[in-house]
Amino acid sequence: MRMTPRSPRTALEPERIAVSPKRSARARHPIVMIGNAIFTVILVLALAIGGIVFWAKQRFDAPGPLPEEKIVNIRPGGIRDIAEVLQREGVIAEPWIFIGGALALKARGEEFKYGEYQFPKNASLRDVAETIIAGKVVQHQLTFAEGLTSEQIVARLLENPILTGTIREIPREGSLLPESYRFERGMTRDQIIQRMQQAQARLVKEVWDRRMPDLPIKTPEQMVILASIVEKETGKPEERTRVAAVFMNRLKQRMKLQSDPTIIYGLVGGKGSLGRPIMKSEIEQPTPYNTYTIEGLPPGPIANPGRASLEAVANPARTKELFFVADGTGGHAFAETYDQHLKNVARLRAIEQGRDPDAAQPQAPAFAPTRGAPRPLQNTGGGRSSAQGQTPAQR
Repeated sequence: MRMTPRSPRTALEPERIAVSPKRSARARHPIVMIGNAIFTVILVLALAIGGIVFWAKQRFDAPGPLPEEKIVNIRPGGIRDIAEVLQREGVIAEPWIFIGGALALKARGEEFKYGEYQFPKNASLRDVAETIIAGKVVQHQLTFAEGLTSEQIVARLLENPILTGTIREIPREGSLLPESYRFERGMTRDQIIQRMQQAQARLVKEVWDRRMPDLPIKTPEQMVILASIVEKETGKPEERTRVAAVFMNRLKQRMKLQSDPTIIYGLVGGKGSLGRPIMKSEIEQPTPYNTYTIEGLPPGPIANPGRASLEAVANPARTKELFFVADGTGGHAFAETYDQHLKNVARLRAIEQGRDPDAAQPQAPAFAPTRGAPRPLQNTGGGRSSAQGQTPAQR
């Protein structure tokens, strides 16, 4: 080693050793030491929790295990109960991440909306939680055809397994609007009835307010009655206003409406169908609804008419036609005079018998007129009732 030369005086002085600086009293204080330890622990925990949260978020957004689209019914319960149902149904595989993610979305157990939910294939935990929180429940649909009676509508409601509750009484005929209704599982049958009644009341008011001014009907109730007859007489939309015009013209001339569906309703009521052809004796059988025997409108509707029939009655075609009969093609032949009507009846007979309709000769019906009828019985109907194989000329 190289030695640094020193002077004699310096060599005689004792050698000085460097002393480390003293730690401050504050640094050695127990509270400071504990605080440093706590800070270290918190830092480590924060890093660990951050890592866990980052991992959980990735799992929360990752595709789920559901192999195909599935509907699951979520019943009332806490968030853990919901997670268990979803895991049991194979919608989620990590219930605790689902619970944590749902809570992070500010959803407590009571905020979940219960019901049926449809989850898509491989729905993520986020997708599942957001669907339930938003209450995007499955919407079912019931469609009621125009012309059904209230009893028939009630029967369909009672057959539906998704609806709940009973129906205390059959709604008034004509008070239900037949159309499509969407509903959730668990909705009561009475709730559907109320919706149908409210929809019909709104529609009747709307249509009545836009009616022609010179109609022979004076109340919204009479409009519903006549619309129910129109509804049962023809299933062709383009014919409704002409059928309505025939009945309006007959009312103006105080002629009997002579509609086959009113005979049927007078015999079977709300059951709707007779199940066989109308017999001649039944045409002459007095009932409150039989428009072959009563004057004017029956005492109430014979079915629940739809919007098109109500509008047809409120704004019928401007014609002078008084008669119509089935034309053999699903529609009707209309006539202003009885002679022309007989020709239309003869053509229908020829078509049904496979003869040349142009060579058919008209014949008057072979039965006596009813009391008060100005001429022999003629069919103004023959639409839906004729589908049962009946026209007045054949009775």
